[in-house]
Amino acid sequence: MIDYPTLKIIWWLLVGVLLIGFAIMDGHDMGVGTLLPFVGKSDLERRVVINTVGPHWDGNQVWFITGGGAIFAAWPLVYATAFSGFYWAMMAVLWALFFRPVGFDYRSKIQNATWRSTWDWGLFIGGSVPPLIFGVAFGNLLQGVPFQFDNYLVSTYSGTFWQLLNPFALLAGVVSSAMITLHGGTYLAHRTEGVIQARAIKGAIGAALVLVLAFVAAGVWLQWIPGFRITSLVDPAALPDPMNKTVVREAGAWMSNYARQPLLWLLPALGVGGALLAVGLLLLRRTLTAFVASALAIVGVIGTAGASMFPFIMPSSTLPAASLTVWDSVSTHLTLGIMFWATVILMPLIVVYTSWAYSVMRGKVTAAYIQENDHAAY
Repeated sequence: MIDYPTLKIIWWLLVGVLLIGFAIMDGHDMGVGTLLPFVGKSDLERRVVINTVGPHWDGNQVWFITGGGAIFAAWPLVYATAFSGFYWAMMAVLWALFFRPVGFDYRSKIQNATWRSTWDWGLFIGGSVPPLIFGVAFGNLLQGVPFQFDNYLVSTYSGTFWQLLNPFALLAGVVSSAMITLHGGTYLAHRTEGVIQARAIKGAIGAALVLVLAFVAAGVWLQWIPGFRITSLVDPAALPDPMNKTVVREAGAWMSNYARQPLLWLLPALGVGGALLAVGLLLLRRTLTAFVASALAIVGVIGTAGASMFPFIMPSSTLPAASLTVWDSVSTHLTLGIMFWATVILMPLIVVYTSWAYSVMRGKVTAAYIQENDHAAY
């Protein structure tokens, strides 16, 4: 059996992998949805765009469900506190996601311009709203969330939905939205041709430039935002007790991990470099490698957020000592161990199946294909 402290770190890494996997796999579907009304000018062109992701968008939802399930099982206190504190934000995500299954399935069932245009904008909402809200959520985590625990470890959230929409959090939302739009644009450029591909490339390049500027601006701003630092001794092998520590807030605290481990600077460099590399590759029409570069940018951006906050997962701005960390918000040793071995067995199967599915569905989606398969295509 792997020791408890090691399992805590492993599950911090695995949750990060699941979040990155969700952003890469389901993210390019959402990015395509975000670009749909702008790269497709006619009904036929929009059907081409939709069919680049139509066969596999629902399969990619597995990453979203698995990520939520992993947080629930590995970090139960985080799950309970976040999903109650961010309740209306999470509901907005779910309401936006409702447009996706019905939009894909019903959009082309009726040959009516108003009907199809309505569902096109529904798919746009389903693709653009979740990344924005997820980015806003991360922006609030970096500033601290107003919650505390009572003697029974029942959390109380003292903020409001509108307080989540503060300037730094909105900037983080721009970073997230631009990152996902870039990824969707590179995928769309790889799966299409002609004028649709040209528009997708233009949209992806614009998103990449916004991503770089917003990401750098957020990094500079973060140095002046009071971060969190544990000042008491921490026993990594101890049973979870989020109140058994002392925490202080101080400007620049989120940068301390980079001072201790300079190699961590590779993560923000990857976020910026991956986006710029994707731009160069798109200009050369190297669409597949551009897609890989945008995926690396996602790794860099999300990895930067995780590395900056470690070991914190959900800091508390109301009562810093109640902040949830890698060490004190996890499940039991037995639970983490069982989950780990289940992941070791099942994760490779998911990766192999997904790789096979994409290899089967590779190739360009063209207007001629849609016309030949008018009753079968989305």
